[in-house]
Amino acid sequence: MATHPRSLHALLGGGAVADVLLWRRRNVSAAAVVGATAVWFVFERAGYSLPSVLSNALLLLVAILFFWAKSASLLNRPLPPLPNLEVSDVVVEKAADRALVWINRVLAVGHDIAIKRDRKVFIQVILVLWVVSYIGMLFNFLTLIYIGVMVSLLVPPLYEKYQDHIDEKLGVAHSVLSRHIDTIITRAGQSAKQKKTE
Repeated sequence: MATHPRSLHALLGGGAVADVLLWRRRNVSAAAVVGATAVWFVFERAGYSLPSVLSNALLLLVAILFFWAKSASLLNRPLPPLPNLEVSDVVVEKAADRALVWINRVLAVGHDIAIKRDRKVFIQVILVLWVVSYIGMLFNFLTLIYIGVMVSLLVPPLYEKYQDHIDEKLGVAHSVLSRHIDTIITRAGQSAKQKKTE
């Protein structure tokens, strides 16, 4: 078995999330699968909507906290322990930094297409957007999120187990796809040159 420069655990962040995605914390991973399935069932199959479930849950929470606080003052008991509900500047800065990286990547792709006229990037973007559009026609948004959660919980452990075989097959698929894209680009370039000469 070949050694890889970076493990999949390190590529996934190396923390608790990577442990869950790779099923190293089996109870948490199983709970995530069951929880995602339960949420999908409640919203997709049982017919509930997100606003109604959120408002009912918040209504129940507010009522419990109100009656707990009232009974605590009457019975000389401690008030409900509420955490300090604030978003720190550090969290906002980290989120902004990560969003900035993704926004700059999208803008760089747009620059390559519009300014550099990179046909290969243009065709790749068209193919990706077409696949996303096609998948979006097959499923609604909640089902797509559910499928994404299931794929993120089930694919990484399989990939870690069969990494060499999958890398080999993906390499072959990538070379075939690259050849097809290069063929399309050269044909498009030749047809553009023929139109100019005419």
